[in-house]
Amino acid sequence: MPVYEYLCEACGKSQEVIQKFSDAPLVDCELCGKKGALKKQMSLSSFALKGSGWYSTDYKKSSKPDSSGGSSGGSSGGKSE
Repeated sequence: MPVYEYLCEACGKSQEVIQKFSDAPLVDCELCGKKGALKKQMSLSSFALKGSGWYSTDYKKSSKPDSSGGSSGGSSGGKSE
């Protein structure tokens, strides 16, 4: 079940509540007792991709330049005719 974060507009305190997806959002603050003062907050998840097989470890181009030694293309100074 997901954890939802609510902020009370009356007392300014936040609370985390475990609820089902099908449960109605809370509206009454349990901390101060004010009716209709709770607002659901957007919070970040702690989801992290670890290990191999993900874009950042296997497919992302490295920020290091190639150590091939020569320049590829580009101008070499002037025109030769």
